[in-house]
Amino acid sequence: MKSSPSSSLSPADRLLSSLDHGLRTVLGAPSAARPSPAADMERPELAPEEARLAGALMRVNHVGEVCAQALYQSQALLSRNRELRAHFEQAAKEELDHLAWTRQRVKELGTHTSLLTPLWYGGAFAIGSLAGLAGDRISLGFVVETERQVEQHLAGHLDRLPGGDRASRAIVAQMKDEEARHAEEAVAAGAQTLPAPIKGLMRMAARVMTRTAHHI
Repeated sequence: MKSSPSSSLSPADRLLSSLDHGLRTVLGAPSAARPSPAADMERPELAPEEARLAGALMRVNHVGEVCAQALYQSQALLSRNRELRAHFEQAAKEELDHLAWTRQRVKELGTHTSLLTPLWYGGAFAIGSLAGLAGDRISLGFVVETERQVEQHLAGHLDRLPGGDRASRAIVAQMKDEEARHAEEAVAAGAQTLPAPIKGLMRMAARVMTRTAHHI
């Protein structure tokens, strides 16, 4: 893992940088470093019920990417290892593309991002901070379990998205592949397997988030 410029900042500067990133995630319109997988695809008109379903599913995915930013920012902030901080920051940059892609697609589908975005970010930042305080191997284990659950969640969305919504399906498929890679990278970096009760609590929290964000 390579170190990044921000990984050598003082703790106070890292905190300020993380706060700035959080505000931009919640209130701003992120820009992707890579083109959307759906950039060159046609946007056929969907039936109203199909558009509503696709919009709700992509809103949930956007919330997931908001949470990913919060998790990686908090874990980078509290990591004791400079190289691992750089690892978390690099993963956050890739997830920022996902954030921008899903936000754009939500708007294209004529709906809105979650009205509870600040709450989702704050809650995820708190959870990521707890994982970071538990130590780097636990923090990496949290990444592994989170990304594996997200991968399963995205696979479910591929089953539910309308067949004609090729744009949303392309975005979700690429996100799914990259979430799986993030999990593998965390395992390679020395992740510790989390206890079963913690995994269960994570799945329960994810269900609450997805069901709420589907509507709000």
